[in-house]
Amino acid sequence: MEIADYSFTRYLSAKQTVDDRALNHHVWQTLVANLPTTTHQRPLQVLEVGCGIGTMLIRMLEKKLLGEAEVTAIDALPENISFAHQQLVEWGGANNYQVEPFIGGVGLTRKGRTAKFRLEAIDLFDFIHREASRQSWDLLVAHAFLDLLNIPTALPRIFELSRPGGLFYFSINFDGVTSLQPIIEPSLDGLIEKLYHRTMDERIAAGQPSGDSQAGRHLFAYLKNAGATTLAAGASDWVVFPTAQGYPADEAYFLHYIINLIAEALAEHPDLDMARFQEWIAVRHAQVERCELVYVAHQLDFVGRLDS
Repeated sequence: MEIADYSFTRYLSAKQTVDDRALNHHVWQTLVANLPTTTHQRPLQVLEVGCGIGTMLIRMLEKKLLGEAEVTAIDALPENISFAHQQLVEWGGANNYQVEPFIGGVGLTRKGRTAKFRLEAIDLFDFIHREASRQSWDLLVAHAFLDLLNIPTALPRIFELSRPGGLFYFSINFDGVTSLQPIIEPSLDGLIEKLYHRTMDERIAAGQPSGDSQAGRHLFAYLKNAGATTLAAGASDWVVFPTAQGYPADEAYFLHYIINLIAEALAEHPDLDMARFQEWIAVRHAQVERCELVYVAHQLDFVGRLDS
């Protein structure tokens, strides 16, 4: 099956349980401890960039991060924004919130506290160009997103959207390890991992470099250079393995999608014997079907504050 035959929306939904396990608790608690006091007159202003289908928005609600809040969430794909809007409406209704949809968003109220979500399909840099001089946010959120950018260039631009002294929460930043077990052929497995990571480093989007296979470790310096202080950082590894009942939730689909990402990224790569590579891909899919594959990806979470 080609990547085009897979649903990106379903992949984003399938990885929710993987992310839930991965997110670093210490980093999250540091974020909670540093949030400003909010009131109805002064709600928390949150911006999530690259929000996908809204799973982090709902996660922030579930973990009670959002009381009185005004949340702006943007993503380049209209289908993601549409799904996020519907997911917020359905989740709110199922969790005893008063749901008030409006054009471009939805309000969720419970126990007298309202979180208002404004959702927009727009390119990040178009949004920055439009909003940086008009509005600023208390908290910037980027989940599994920064490692798709040229971070040294993008980060100062993103911070234009923060108020002085504002917080940031940047989670699931890939950091150079992709492990698939059991090993099929050590030399081939190692070569595929190396070449796959190289495709991240060489990724071009809109004519510009866009990616970093070691984004997590590099973020320490990138944040400092952009005028920010890291308050906490920690590992947020994806670890997917079968139990006696098989893979949890829809995580088998998640694994098939990852395998196909590797297949697409390295299709016709001159350093690979394509017959051996295609056989390797087929074996990995079969391992998922037999509930044998274990997948680990190393990532880092960060929370910090923009220097005043």
